[in-house]
Amino acid sequence: MQRISLTPFGRQPVTHGLLASNARLAAMPDLPPVDKWALLNDLRVARADFGVTDRDLVVLHALLGLLPGKELADGPALILHPSNATLSDRAHGMPESTLRRHLAALVAAGLIARHDSPNGKRYALRDRAGAVIEAFGFDLRPLLSRAAEIAAGAEAQRAADLILRQRRTHLVIRLRDAAKLCDYAAEQGLVVDDLSPRIAALSRSLRRKMALPQIEACLDAAGDILLRLTALVSTETEEMSGNVSRFGRHQSESNTDSLDSEPCLETGRGATGLPDDPTPAPATAVEAKAPSIPLVLVLKACPDLSLYAPDPIRTWRDLVNTAHALRPMIGISPSAWEEAVHLMGQENAALALSGILQRLASIRNPGGYLRALSRQAAEGRFSPGPMLMALLNTAGQKAA
Repeated sequence: MQRISLTPFGRQPVTHGLLASNARLAAMPDLPPVDKWALLNDLRVARADFGVTDRDLVVLHALLGLLPGKELADGPALILHPSNATLSDRAHGMPESTLRRHLAALVAAGLIARHDSPNGKRYALRDRAGAVIEAFGFDLRPLLSRAAEIAAGAEAQRAADLILRQRRTHLVIRLRDAAKLCDYAAEQGLVVDDLSPRIAALSRSLRRKMALPQIEACLDAAGDILLRLTALVSTETEEMSGNVSRFGRHQSESNTDSLDSEPCLETGRGATGLPDDPTPAPATAVEAKAPSIPLVLVLKACPDLSLYAPDPIRTWRDLVNTAHALRPMIGISPSAWEEAVHLMGQENAALALSGILQRLASIRNPGGYLRALSRQAAEGRFSPGPMLMALLNTAGQKAA
């Protein structure tokens, strides 16, 4: 079927775009058929590149639904002549004024073309056998001619969407890491007051839809925060490991003295009058045993503890109560103390805290140090006896 209309009906003017579109269509050879629904789906993905909206595509969907079959094939059938009422029904009851606006948008985007009749009506001329010999209405050939362009645009948009989702996922994970490391650092007494508001601000930005440049900027900011926190926590961990290794050296150096004192430690008899068969502590994650160390030995190895006791320490219960009150004064968090009590038992946790207090000047992070001792207790490698012997040796060397 030959296209004989070059200009629009009524007051609609001739534009440069209209003439260029007509020239392009006239010069085009026969176009290969495409799947009309796949083409519409590609256009949905790349609609921003072609300047159309989702409502415009509802009208285009109604037009494509008038074509029989799944293929959009070049030929006379590409000129459709439905009434506004028919299109409105197929567009889910869209008002005719809205329908005309979206049809104009599809024409302006170069996806359909008008093939107007002399009076502006849409209709078809048929021969005596009923075959269409001339039709006036909307020509879908521009849509078919841009099928390859639409497919390429959709593929590029899908790739961009994939990168956007990937970078947003990276941002979420990076912020999660930063938030948890910040909480850990604050729990260990490290100064991170300036980082928490920045992490919160970046997390709030995830509530809105951001373009790739905005996400990349947030990623850079989160990366800087995470790098600083990692360095801060790594320094703290290295120092904590050094403190634990020093305690290990004290333990090995005090083996001889520990052997001499072993019978006293095992019998549990000392100046405190502790019973020979102390009641074992309840089972925890690691089987914890009440210490068999004389309390007088603890007070001799850790004399600083008595300075913080409201009353003289005469029983293990007094020691535990004093340690519990002392905990916040030296910067040990409730969770670190609860972990130590759970893994060591109350008495052993109080002994460990007493030793930390005695060496507080050389321990930068008491909370991290106590957690390290708790991990040793979980593995069955912690014993308060060698620790106290090391403290006694240190006190003896200072006195000498």
